[in-house]
Amino acid sequence: MENVNGGIGGKVVLITGGTSGIGKAAATALAGMGANVVITGRNEERGKQALQEIREESGNDGVELMLADLAVQDEVRRLAEEFRERYDRLDVLVNNAGLVLSERTETPDGIETQLAINHLAPFLLTNLLLDLLKRSAPSRIVTVSSDAHRWGKMDLNDLQSRKRYRAFPVYGMTKLANIMFTYELAERLEGTGVTANCLHPGSVNTNFAVSSRSPFTLLFRAFKPFMRSPEQGADTLVYLAASPEVEGMTDKYLVDRKVKAASDAAYDETTRKELWEASEVLTGLKVPA
Repeated sequence: MENVNGGIGGKVVLITGGTSGIGKAAATALAGMGANVVITGRNEERGKQALQEIREESGNDGVELMLADLAVQDEVRRLAEEFRERYDRLDVLVNNAGLVLSERTETPDGIETQLAINHLAPFLLTNLLLDLLKRSAPSRIVTVSSDAHRWGKMDLNDLQSRKRYRAFPVYGMTKLANIMFTYELAERLEGTGVTANCLHPGSVNTNFAVSSRSPFTLLFRAFKPFMRSPEQGADTLVYLAASPEVEGMTDKYLVDRKVKAASDAAYDETTRKELWEASEVLTGLKVPA
């Protein structure tokens, strides 16, 4: 991965899903540039193992692990609270955690799992940490979306996919939600010094779809040998988090470090605002306009 270091040294970065895949690769790269990196994970044993590897590979001991199951909203709230107790600033928030599931399941909060982890967790966590990001400005919010958003349709009457559940279209819908969330957030943050951008990491060889059995994930596994490494997949993420080139840039969707147009659906302002309102309801969070 090409070095994009530009003053990230000493800054505080929080990366969700940082114990494996591109989250771990990004954490290693940013820690290697001297950032204080906090990674989140669900599993303590795996988290501690990842923590040790990131510290060793980056040569930076300023890496911490915070445990939270992002499928559970109370855990997202606890994570935000714990983070505030330990840190008085947040320079970069990376919403990276995500998954695809072949069968419809619900979280303890009664929410369809892909929607809960891929969209509502970043929506909730970002809003709970917004004042800290504003205090630390210029600061950045980076959300990992996917070009799979082009196959997603935003059905606000069935956000929880109760009528029909197919793994990949639902995944695509949550990734479309990531982009709409980013665009709406960027508009709300105008003038605060906090930027919001999102990206497509490319097809990355990770354990991402390992527990899924849909036709899409079988295809995913078949193509694994031809996919990018987690380090290659993390390149645009690290660029958005650390590069001085993107200072002040906001409201953008990037692929391979280049600004790209998202699908037409992502620019539907009415649906975007309705999605924000629906997300407030589903998380029980009222965000001041």
